[in-house]
Amino acid sequence: MQRIWGLVAALAAMLACAPALAQGAPELTVMSLNIRMPSDGDGANLWEKRRDLTFATIRAANPDLIGTQELFQRQGDDVVKALPQYSWFGTDRYGGHANEHMGIFYRHDRLKIVEQGQFWLSDTPEVPASISWGHPLPRMVNWATFETREGRRFRFYDTHFPYRDEDEDARTRGAQLLSDRIAAGPKDMPVILTGDFNTTADKPAHAVLTKTLADAWASRPDRQGPDFTFHGFTGKGDRRIDWILTRGFKVERVTTVDSHRGEVYPSDHYPVVARVRFER
Repeated sequence: MQRIWGLVAALAAMLACAPALAQGAPELTVMSLNIRMPSDGDGANLWEKRRDLTFATIRAANPDLIGTQELFQRQGDDVVKALPQYSWFGTDRYGGHANEHMGIFYRHDRLKIVEQGQFWLSDTPEVPASISWGHPLPRMVNWATFETREGRRFRFYDTHFPYRDEDEDARTRGAQLLSDRIAAGPKDMPVILTGDFNTTADKPAHAVLTKTLADAWASRPDRQGPDFTFHGFTGKGDRRIDWILTRGFKVERVTTVDSHRGEVYPSDHYPVVARVRFER
């Protein structure tokens, strides 16, 4: 078999061999995945040509939760048809279902939704499709409070920040709004944030978010896989722009999954997968 059986297989083995969970401290496996919208210009990486590899990558990682970006409804429906243990939810950037979603997938046999919502990264966050700070497209956050089978609750957020070089200030403002919203939530509830932040860890947006959240990748010196996530369907890159950030969890493992079959990749971003454990 080709490269898919590299880090994907290693990741599956690693997760399967994880030590028994300590009673009262359950673990979760989380994936952040910019799934890449269906685009007619993607050649060998058209959605129809890479979706089986995407399903295989998800299946191998076996996440409890996936925060996606650029997800179109037909892609979400394809995923749950192939992997029926998952459900997904979320509105698109305009508040409907015709455009890109920050779709959240979850194992419905392991987790249940207690509440859910969304807000926009703008000066009017409750107004669907609202835009501020000079970037051209609406940017937003989908979120939910989940409960595990053990009765543990946590809040999960998923987002996609503006992408242009000149949007650094907008990314910083979005990070501050998101940080403020997280702070306004339940004080003692653990938090997981996934996203394509379109910026790197040396920029202000990362500093804003990591005042109160921990970067899973940075927390583990034994992290596995490439130290970049965006590769543009080439397998080569130099920017880690996809992050998993947490509060109230200990990160046990974190991996950037660089699976591909020849020139076919699950996405133009590598997924990031972390196993996290409730701290108490």
